[in-house]
Amino acid sequence: MWLYLAFVSALLLGFYDVAKKRSLANNAVLPVLWLNSVFGALLFLPLILNSELSLGLCEDTILSFEQGTLHDHLLIVTKAFIVLSSWMCGYFGLKHLPLTIVGPINATRPVMVLLGALMVFGERLNVMQWCGVIIAMISIYLLGRTSRREGVDFRSNRWVWCVGMAAVLGAASGLYDKYVMQRLDSVFVQSWFNLYQAIIMSVIVGVLWLPRRSKHTPFHWSWAIPLITLFVSAADFAYFYALTLDDALISVVSMIRRGSVVVSFAYGAFVLREHNLRGKLVDLILILVGMVFLWLGSR
Repeated sequence: MWLYLAFVSALLLGFYDVAKKRSLANNAVLPVLWLNSVFGALLFLPLILNSELSLGLCEDTILSFEQGTLHDHLLIVTKAFIVLSSWMCGYFGLKHLPLTIVGPINATRPVMVLLGALMVFGERLNVMQWCGVIIAMISIYLLGRTSRREGVDFRSNRWVWCVGMAAVLGAASGLYDKYVMQRLDSVFVQSWFNLYQAIIMSVIVGVLWLPRRSKHTPFHWSWAIPLITLFVSAADFAYFYALTLDDALISVVSMIRRGSVVVSFAYGAFVLREHNLRGKLVDLILILVGMVFLWLGSR
Protein backbone atom coordinates (compact mmCIF):
# COMPACT_ATOMS: atom_id res chain seq x y z
CA MET A 1 0.00 0.00 0.00
CA TRP A 2 2.74 2.48 0.95
CA LEU A 3 4.43 1.90 -2.41
CA TYR A 4 1.33 2.92 -4.40
CA LEU A 5 0.83 5.97 -2.20
CA ALA A 6 4.42 6.99 -2.98
CA PHE A 7 3.71 6.82 -6.74
CA VAL A 8 0.52 8.88 -6.33
CA SER A 9 2.51 11.45 -4.37
CA ALA A 10 5.14 11.56 -7.13
CA LEU A 11 2.52 12.30 -9.82
CA LEU A 12 1.00 15.11 -7.77
CA LEU A 13 4.44 16.57 -7.05
CA GLY A 14 5.03 16.80 -10.79
CA PHE A 15 1.95 18.97 -11.22
CA TYR A 16 3.07 20.92 -8.15
CA ASP A 17 6.40 21.75 -9.85
CA VAL A 18 4.58 22.90 -12.98
CA ALA A 19 2.27 25.15 -10.95
CA LYS A 20 5.30 26.66 -9.17
CA LYS A 21 7.06 27.39 -12.45
CA ARG A 22 3.99 29.13 -13.88
CA SER A 23 3.44 31.12 -10.68
CA LEU A 24 7.04 32.35 -10.52
CA ALA A 25 7.26 33.57 -14.13
CA ASN A 26 8.28 37.27 -13.82
CA ASN A 27 6.90 37.26 -10.29
CA ALA A 28 8.14 37.97 -6.76
CA VAL A 29 9.12 34.77 -4.96
CA LEU A 30 8.30 35.50 -1.31
CA PRO A 31 4.65 36.59 -1.74
CA VAL A 32 4.00 33.55 -3.95
CA LEU A 33 5.35 31.29 -1.22
CA TRP A 34 3.42 33.24 1.41
CA LEU A 35 0.11 32.85 -0.45
CA ASN A 36 0.82 29.18 -0.93
CA SER A 37 1.28 28.78 2.84
CA VAL A 38 -1.84 30.82 3.63
CA PHE A 39 -4.00 28.77 1.26
CA GLY A 40 -2.61 25.60 2.83
CA ALA A 41 -3.47 26.83 6.31
CA LEU A 42 -7.01 27.72 5.24
CA LEU A 43 -7.43 24.29 3.65
CA PHE A 44 -6.65 22.46 6.89
CA LEU A 45 -8.03 25.02 9.36
CA PRO A 46 -11.46 23.27 9.61
CA LEU A 47 -9.73 20.08 10.77
CA ILE A 48 -7.81 22.00 13.43
CA LEU A 49 -10.98 23.71 14.67
CA ASN A 50 -12.78 20.37 14.71
CA SER A 51 -10.08 18.97 16.97
CA GLU A 52 -9.53 21.97 19.25
CA LEU A 53 -13.24 22.72 19.74
CA SER A 54 -14.24 19.03 19.99
CA LEU A 55 -16.93 19.48 17.34
CA GLY A 56 -17.17 15.74 16.75
CA LEU A 57 -17.08 16.00 12.94
CA CYS A 58 -15.41 13.32 10.81
CA GLU A 59 -15.26 10.96 13.79
CA ASP A 60 -13.69 7.55 13.15
CA THR A 61 -12.20 8.77 9.86
CA ILE A 62 -8.65 9.53 8.79
CA LEU A 63 -9.45 13.27 8.99
CA SER A 64 -10.08 13.18 12.74
CA PHE A 65 -7.24 13.56 15.24
CA GLU A 66 -6.70 14.29 18.93
CA GLN A 67 -5.23 17.45 20.44
CA GLY A 68 -1.45 17.45 20.69
CA THR A 69 0.96 18.23 23.52
CA LEU A 70 3.43 21.12 23.60
CA HIS A 71 6.17 18.69 22.62
CA ASP A 72 4.12 17.54 19.61
CA HIS A 73 3.72 21.12 18.43
CA LEU A 74 7.42 21.87 18.87
CA LEU A 75 8.20 18.92 16.60
CA ILE A 76 5.91 20.35 13.94
CA VAL A 77 7.30 23.90 14.26
CA THR A 78 10.78 22.47 13.71
CA LYS A 79 9.52 20.73 10.58
CA ALA A 80 7.97 23.99 9.34
CA PHE A 81 11.31 25.82 9.63
CA ILE A 82 13.17 23.05 7.78
CA VAL A 83 10.62 22.83 4.96
CA LEU A 84 10.30 26.60 4.51
CA SER A 85 14.08 26.95 4.29
CA SER A 86 14.09 24.28 1.59
CA TRP A 87 11.17 25.86 -0.26
CA MET A 88 12.66 29.36 -0.29
CA CYS A 89 15.92 28.07 -1.76
CA GLY A 90 14.01 25.92 -4.25
CA TYR A 91 11.61 28.67 -5.35
CA PHE A 92 14.44 31.13 -6.08
CA GLY A 93 16.37 28.48 -8.01
CA LEU A 94 13.30 27.34 -9.97
CA LYS A 95 12.54 30.90 -11.03
CA HIS A 96 15.95 31.32 -12.69
CA LEU A 97 16.70 27.84 -14.05
CA PRO A 98 15.13 25.65 -16.76
CA LEU A 99 12.58 23.21 -15.39
CA THR A 100 14.35 20.37 -17.22
CA ILE A 101 17.44 21.03 -15.08
CA VAL A 102 15.74 21.67 -11.73
CA GLY A 103 13.71 18.45 -11.83
CA PRO A 104 16.68 16.09 -12.20
CA ILE A 105 18.70 18.06 -9.61
CA ASN A 106 15.92 17.36 -7.13
CA ALA A 107 16.46 13.69 -7.86
CA THR A 108 19.55 13.93 -5.63
CA ARG A 109 17.32 14.05 -2.56
CA PRO A 110 16.67 10.30 -2.33
CA VAL A 111 20.40 9.56 -2.45
CA MET A 112 20.96 11.84 0.54
CA VAL A 113 17.88 10.41 2.26
CA LEU A 114 19.25 6.93 1.63
CA LEU A 115 22.55 7.72 3.34
CA GLY A 116 20.70 9.28 6.25
CA ALA A 117 18.26 6.39 6.51
CA LEU A 118 21.11 3.89 6.59
CA MET A 119 22.86 5.80 9.37
CA VAL A 120 19.88 6.98 11.44
CA PHE A 121 17.14 4.34 11.01
CA GLY A 122 19.27 1.32 10.14
CA GLU A 123 17.33 0.65 6.93
CA ARG A 124 18.81 -1.93 4.59
CA LEU A 125 18.31 -2.17 0.83
CA ASN A 126 18.35 -5.31 -1.28
CA VAL A 127 20.33 -5.76 -4.50
CA MET A 128 17.55 -4.45 -6.77
CA GLN A 129 17.11 -1.33 -4.67
CA TRP A 130 20.85 -0.66 -4.63
CA CYS A 131 20.89 -0.96 -8.43
CA GLY A 132 18.17 1.69 -8.61
CA VAL A 133 20.12 4.06 -6.37
CA ILE A 134 23.39 3.64 -8.30
CA ILE A 135 21.66 4.27 -11.64
CA ALA A 136 20.10 7.44 -10.23
CA MET A 137 23.51 8.65 -9.04
CA ILE A 138 24.96 8.12 -12.52
CA SER A 139 22.12 10.16 -14.05
CA ILE A 140 22.88 13.05 -11.68
CA TYR A 141 26.51 13.13 -12.83
CA LEU A 142 25.48 13.10 -16.49
CA LEU A 143 23.02 15.94 -15.89
CA GLY A 144 25.84 18.16 -14.69
CA ARG A 145 27.66 17.58 -17.99
CA THR A 146 24.53 18.17 -20.07
CA SER A 147 23.61 21.43 -18.34
CA ARG A 148 26.97 23.04 -19.24
CA ARG A 149 25.74 23.27 -22.84
CA GLU A 150 23.18 25.81 -21.65
CA GLY A 151 25.80 27.83 -19.82
CA VAL A 152 24.68 26.46 -16.45
CA ASP A 153 27.83 25.45 -14.57
CA PHE A 154 26.93 23.45 -11.49
CA ARG A 155 30.06 24.69 -9.70
CA SER A 156 29.56 28.44 -10.11
CA ASN A 157 25.87 29.10 -10.78
CA ARG A 158 24.27 30.45 -7.60
CA TRP A 159 20.80 29.29 -8.59
CA VAL A 160 22.08 25.74 -8.95
CA TRP A 161 23.49 26.08 -5.44
CA CYS A 162 20.07 27.29 -4.28
CA VAL A 163 18.38 24.21 -5.74
CA GLY A 164 21.14 22.03 -4.30
CA MET A 165 20.63 23.52 -0.84
CA ALA A 166 16.89 22.97 -1.24
CA ALA A 167 17.63 19.32 -2.02
CA VAL A 168 19.83 18.95 1.08
CA LEU A 169 17.21 20.54 3.33
CA GLY A 170 14.50 18.48 1.62
CA ALA A 171 16.45 15.31 2.40
CA ALA A 172 16.79 16.40 6.04
CA SER A 173 13.04 17.02 6.08
CA GLY A 174 12.40 13.54 4.71
CA LEU A 175 14.43 11.92 7.48
CA TYR A 176 12.75 14.11 10.07
CA ASP A 177 9.34 13.14 8.66
CA LYS A 178 10.10 9.48 9.26
CA TYR A 179 10.93 10.28 12.89
CA VAL A 180 7.81 12.42 13.39
CA MET A 181 5.40 10.06 11.61
CA GLN A 182 6.37 7.26 13.97
CA ARG A 183 5.10 9.39 16.86
CA LEU A 184 2.25 11.58 15.61
CA ASP A 185 -0.91 11.28 13.54
CA SER A 186 -0.19 12.16 9.90
CA VAL A 187 -3.21 14.47 9.42
CA PHE A 188 -2.46 16.19 12.74
CA VAL A 189 1.07 16.90 11.50
CA GLN A 190 -0.02 18.14 8.08
CA SER A 191 -2.77 20.38 9.48
CA TRP A 192 -0.68 22.14 12.10
CA PHE A 193 2.37 22.24 9.83
CA ASN A 194 0.42 24.28 7.30
CA LEU A 195 -0.78 26.70 9.98
CA TYR A 196 2.68 27.22 11.49
CA GLN A 197 4.16 27.59 8.03
CA ALA A 198 1.69 30.38 7.22
CA ILE A 199 2.54 32.20 10.46
CA ILE A 200 6.30 31.98 9.85
CA MET A 201 5.97 33.10 6.22
CA SER A 202 3.79 36.05 7.26
CA VAL A 203 6.61 37.27 9.50
CA ILE A 204 9.22 36.74 6.77
CA VAL A 205 7.19 38.60 4.14
CA GLY A 206 6.40 41.42 6.56
CA VAL A 207 10.06 41.90 7.49
CA LEU A 208 11.96 41.09 4.28
CA TRP A 209 9.63 41.82 1.34
CA LEU A 210 6.99 44.40 2.20
CA PRO A 211 9.39 47.24 3.23
CA ARG A 212 11.50 46.77 0.06
CA ARG A 213 8.96 45.51 -2.45
CA SER A 214 9.39 48.55 -4.73
CA LYS A 215 13.06 47.63 -5.28
CA HIS A 216 12.43 44.05 -6.35
CA THR A 217 10.39 42.13 -8.91
CA PRO A 218 6.74 43.19 -8.51
CA PHE A 219 4.12 40.67 -7.46
CA HIS A 220 1.19 39.79 -9.72
CA TRP A 221 -1.64 37.34 -9.17
CA SER A 222 -1.69 34.02 -11.00
CA TRP A 223 -4.34 31.32 -10.78
CA ALA A 224 -1.51 28.82 -10.70
CA ILE A 225 -0.73 29.95 -7.11
CA PRO A 226 -3.70 28.18 -5.43
CA LEU A 227 -2.94 25.13 -7.58
CA ILE A 228 0.44 24.93 -5.84
CA THR A 229 -1.38 24.47 -2.55
CA LEU A 230 -3.82 21.89 -3.86
CA PHE A 231 -1.18 19.71 -5.50
CA VAL A 232 1.38 19.82 -2.67
CA SER A 233 -1.30 19.23 -0.01
CA ALA A 234 -2.62 16.16 -1.82
CA ALA A 235 0.92 14.90 -2.47
CA ASP A 236 1.90 15.34 1.18
CA PHE A 237 -1.31 13.68 2.36
CA ALA A 238 -0.41 10.52 0.42
CA TYR A 239 3.24 10.80 1.52
CA PHE A 240 2.56 11.25 5.24
CA TYR A 241 0.04 8.43 5.29
CA ALA A 242 2.53 6.13 3.54
CA LEU A 243 5.13 6.84 6.24
CA THR A 244 2.70 5.80 9.00
CA LEU A 245 2.60 2.25 7.60
CA ASP A 246 4.92 -0.09 9.48
CA ASP A 247 6.83 -1.53 6.52
CA ALA A 248 7.43 1.80 4.72
CA LEU A 249 11.06 2.56 3.81
CA ILE A 250 11.75 6.31 3.77
CA SER A 251 14.68 5.81 1.38
CA VAL A 252 12.43 4.10 -1.19
CA VAL A 253 9.47 6.45 -0.71
CA SER A 254 11.73 9.46 -1.19
CA MET A 255 13.26 8.02 -4.37
CA ILE A 256 9.86 7.21 -5.89
CA ARG A 257 8.58 10.72 -5.15
CA ARG A 258 11.39 12.08 -7.33
CA GLY A 259 9.60 10.40 -10.23
CA SER A 260 7.69 13.68 -10.33
CA VAL A 261 10.44 14.81 -12.70
CA VAL A 262 8.57 13.05 -15.53
CA VAL A 263 5.69 15.54 -15.36
CA SER A 264 7.88 18.61 -14.93
CA PHE A 265 10.26 17.49 -17.68
CA ALA A 266 7.40 16.98 -20.13
CA TYR A 267 6.08 20.47 -19.35
CA GLY A 268 9.51 22.03 -19.80
CA ALA A 269 10.05 20.20 -23.08
CA PHE A 270 6.67 20.51 -24.80
CA VAL A 271 5.25 23.73 -23.33
CA LEU A 272 8.27 25.86 -22.41
CA ARG A 273 10.35 24.54 -25.34
CA GLU A 274 13.55 24.33 -23.28
CA HIS A 275 16.85 23.36 -24.95
CA ASN A 276 19.30 20.42 -25.01
CA LEU A 277 16.48 17.97 -24.46
CA ARG A 278 18.23 14.96 -25.98
CA GLY A 279 20.94 14.81 -23.31
CA LYS A 280 18.47 15.60 -20.55
CA LEU A 281 16.15 12.88 -21.83
CA VAL A 282 18.93 10.31 -21.38
CA ASP A 283 19.33 11.50 -17.78
CA LEU A 284 15.58 11.26 -17.25
CA ILE A 285 15.40 7.73 -18.67
CA LEU A 286 18.15 6.64 -16.29
CA ILE A 287 16.19 8.09 -13.38
CA LEU A 288 13.09 6.18 -14.49
CA VAL A 289 15.07 2.95 -14.80
CA GLY A 290 16.25 3.55 -11.26
CA MET A 291 12.63 3.95 -10.16
CA VAL A 292 11.76 0.61 -11.78
CA PHE A 293 14.55 -1.17 -9.94
CA LEU A 294 13.41 0.33 -6.66
CA TRP A 295 9.84 -0.72 -7.31
CA LEU A 296 10.85 -4.29 -8.22
CA GLY A 297 13.02 -4.52 -5.13
CA SER A 298 10.17 -3.36 -2.91
CA ARG A 299 7.37 -5.62 -4.13
